[in-house]
Amino acid sequence: MLAPTHEWQKSSYCGQGDSCIHVAATATGTIHLTESSDPTAAILSTTPAAFAALLRTTQRPAGAETA
Repeated sequence: MLAPTHEWQKSSYCGQGDSCIHVAATATGTIHLTESSDPTAAILSTTPAAFAALLRTTQRPAGAETA
């Protein structure tokens, strides 16, 4: 179950019934991530800069050099 105090958004890449990543941002700017299939409901917290770096890395084409 997702933490009710956060406004979670499901990944747009998630199909129906799939294990999905959910993202929420707090008023202070902290980014939270959790996985829908995790029975412990563990939440990973990070900064906006680190989350942006993760997104850039995951969107990079295979074989592309790092900057």
